[in-house]
Amino acid sequence: MSTKTEEPTESAPEDRGLRLVPVLLALTLVSGLIDAVSYLGLGHVFTANMTGNVVVLGFAAAGAPGFSVPHTVTSLASFLAGAVVGGRTAVRLGRGSRRRWARLTLAAEAALLAASAVVAFVAPDDTATVYTLIAVTAFAMGLRNATVRRLGVPDITTTVLTMTLTGLAADSRAGGGPGTRSPRRSAAVVAMVVGAALGAWLVLHHGLGIPLLVTAVLVGVLAVVASGRE
Repeated sequence: MSTKTEEPTESAPEDRGLRLVPVLLALTLVSGLIDAVSYLGLGHVFTANMTGNVVVLGFAAAGAPGFSVPHTVTSLASFLAGAVVGGRTAVRLGRGSRRRWARLTLAAEAALLAASAVVAFVAPDDTATVYTLIAVTAFAMGLRNATVRRLGVPDITTTVLTMTLTGLAADSRAGGGPGTRSPRRSAAVVAMVVGAALGAWLVLHHGLGIPLLVTAVLVGVLAVVASGRE
């Protein structure tokens, strides 16, 4: 009597690669790096954190020293343009493979950040460099944010932490909640702090090109290894 040996089932294409939660946590670290570059190196403007940018725009409009209305408006407009492109991309690709969609978007972000790094290395003192870096990095962040929003992974927006911190406190056991998502939320906060600290150190000691290159490499790696599963 013959017996059949069961073949191991091959994992679905969506499951191949790194889960989206660690991918988004790594992108949160990248956001800290990007905002360190923009705020410390591009004239007190954010290109990832638009909540901070709106506040900065108010400071600049009131004439507070050290802030620029043109820089901030450039960042906001470029971010919104990137979000529009990200939204249209989501409509086109979002019904298919999440893995392919995430990887293509991350590849586009990596290319934009790499272009920013090239500009920072080639023309660090050019007047147009500041506006170019603000526009390109903000566009990349808008593209990413639209994608992350449509992917719908809870608690990790990759660029802002207000609701993450609120959930961490309000849903904790001390706040009367189950505390079930505390590790994920805490990891997002840590990732942002680490990215900002690393970015600040690189900007202060090595200029803008190196931290932008680091972000391009990190996002490029994520574009290769990301899966479509949470």
